[in-house]
Amino acid sequence: MTTLRLKQELYSFVHTFLNCVLLSLVLGGIGGTIYKVISPEGWVANAFGRSLSAGAAALGSITLIAMLAWFSRSWGDRTHRTLLSDFMIFGFAAAGILYLVQLWSKGTL
Repeated sequence: MTTLRLKQELYSFVHTFLNCVLLSLVLGGIGGTIYKVISPEGWVANAFGRSLSAGAAALGSITLIAMLAWFSRSWGDRTHRTLLSDFMIFGFAAAGILYLVQLWSKGTL
């Protein structure tokens, strides 16, 4: 009896640990992506050059962040989760790994 309970507890611990690692990577991926979008040397500044006013760039960045927040509404609800949302979760986890490696190797994003 105790061996079965120990296996269940170990499984529960490993499952929780892996979910915490995945959550950390997803949050790192989302945070790194937001940083890459709104930073002065970011994607918006590179896409439109320096001629675009700072207000329009900030407005575009906020729009992108709002779209990401709207899209991520149903990620936690397993009944409404689709294959696309799974790809988004693991895509942001992969981006989190990329940003973590980049931060570790270069010291900056």
